[in-house]
Amino acid sequence: MLRYIGRRILILIPTLAAISVITFVVIQLPPGDYLTTLTAQRAAQGDSMPTGELARLTERYALDEPVIVQYWQWISNILLHGDFGESFDYARPVSALLAERLPLTIALSVSTLIFIWVVSFPIGVYSAIRQYSLGDYGFTFLGYLGLAVPNFLIALLLMWIGLQFFDLNAGGILSPEYRDAPWSPAKVGDLLAHLWVPIVIWGTAGTAGNIRVLRANLLDELRKPYVVAARARGMPERTMTITYPVRVAMNPFFSTIGWILPGLIAADAITSKVLNLQTTGPLMLRALLAQDMYLAGAILLISAVLVVIGTLVSDIALGWLDPRVRLRY
Repeated sequence: MLRYIGRRILILIPTLAAISVITFVVIQLPPGDYLTTLTAQRAAQGDSMPTGELARLTERYALDEPVIVQYWQWISNILLHGDFGESFDYARPVSALLAERLPLTIALSVSTLIFIWVVSFPIGVYSAIRQYSLGDYGFTFLGYLGLAVPNFLIALLLMWIGLQFFDLNAGGILSPEYRDAPWSPAKVGDLLAHLWVPIVIWGTAGTAGNIRVLRANLLDELRKPYVVAARARGMPERTMTITYPVRVAMNPFFSTIGWILPGLIAADAITSKVLNLQTTGPLMLRALLAQDMYLAGAILLISAVLVVIGTLVSDIALGWLDPRVRLRY
């Protein structure tokens, strides 16, 4: 197992290096450079760039050096100082903007992930064991509904229900009277009253998809010869199902970690806009619309790195869960 993990980590290093190069190329794609864009913005506002500031920024980003030197300056600032550059649109350091948005994004995304796994696992197992039952048909219908209905439409529906029947504004994570108030039991209760809305909305499609995948995999495992042989030997049905088929059918839960981790950063921008959530999704959307390439590039880089790290975690988890995976390599 240690040799398997070491091999996966060695593959990780050149992959991360390639991702950083591609991200830097994306940042450099717009015409001109950082100073050209900044000077044009200042000129549009009727202002001009002081000579000292131009010299400082030129040295900071190595804009008078070859592209390879600029890349090294950019990546070394990130690795050594956590400096992702400065946002054109916000006129603030990118790291400061990410620090404001990341905590809420991570909290919501982790809660959504837990919600997806807790809900989809028992329903998927039940639908496979009780195939074609009334409950299976009901969960199948809800699963297709969850996959078909866009998240922003569910958000609008829940906001209407909250206002119409519970006199609750589901937008944001706090009511207006608690936003600037000190923390108290009442504020925590108001937070929890709002928090379930984005968790349910973001988790709907993921839960529906996991239910369908787990049901299909478990049905496939339950028909295999080793399950028939275990039944013939008199092994209790529940023990046999949980010990072997369910364990193998859970592979998709772990193999999709690489897709889920980027969601910690690139939250659903449209749903966040509808619910007025200060997550990184709307930040990324605004950065792309404003061609704020250092901000967009930082979010893109972090998302890509999380894909690679998530894939590593998936490989390790699958190697522990299913010996066939690590023995194959």
